[in-house]
Formats: sequence, C-alpha cells, structure tokens
Amino acid sequence: MEIQIGSLAKERLAESLGDGPGFFKLFYDTEGCGCNGVIVILIVDKPNPLDVEITTNLSPFLVDPKQQHNLDEFMRLEAEENYPAFKLSSDSSLFSSNIRIRDVRGDHNPLNNSNQCQIS
Repeated sequence: MEIQIGSLAKERLAESLGDGPGFFKLFYDTEGCGCNGVIVILIVDKPNPLDVEITTNLSPFLVDPKQQHNLDEFMRLEAEENYPAFKLSSDSSLFSSNIRIRDVRGDHNPLNNSNQCQIS
C-alpha cells in the first residue's frame, strides 16, 4: 500500500506533528455514530502491535490491518491552499475531501477518542 503526498499536504502534516515524536495513522472511524464512516489522520505516540506501515514520500503512515480493505493499493493525499482539510483519493475513488488531523499523543487509548462523527 502506498500514498503519494502532495507538497502542501507534506507541509501541513509536518506542522501538525511539530517537534515532538509521533506517527501518522489513517483511521477509518465507523463506530459511535450514524454515518457510514469517516477517515481521520491520527497522530499517535507509537504503533499498535498489529499496525501495518503504508509507504509514503514523507514518512510511513500506519493503518490497522482490519481497515486496509477500505483503502486502495495506491492513493494520493492532497491539501488545498484555502481549506483546512486533506483529500484522499486514488485513480478509482475519492475517499474523502474533508479529512482532519487529530493529535491523540498522550491518550491512553486513542481509539476510544476517535469514535465520534464530529471531528474538530
């Protein structure tokens, strides 16, 4: 699995990570709400034991292997100049044009905090 990250998206990801350690994780939130699922980018302290790495042109992203079926083998992550979210797409799909980052570093169980439809 691979994600090609656009230059503006790289800048925004680096800004979100800051100077502290952390990993980016694609998380497909399907629980705790009445929607079909929301993709978020989590910033986590460390990988979960079963997480799989997604190759990128920045640093590897993580994904839970149970959620890989929601994604394509080759994807693009882009950002727009005047919009504070990311767009994840592939040649055959637009996964979302409103992906937000949620920094959950320091949380004891970050997945408990991501089971919400509203993303701040």
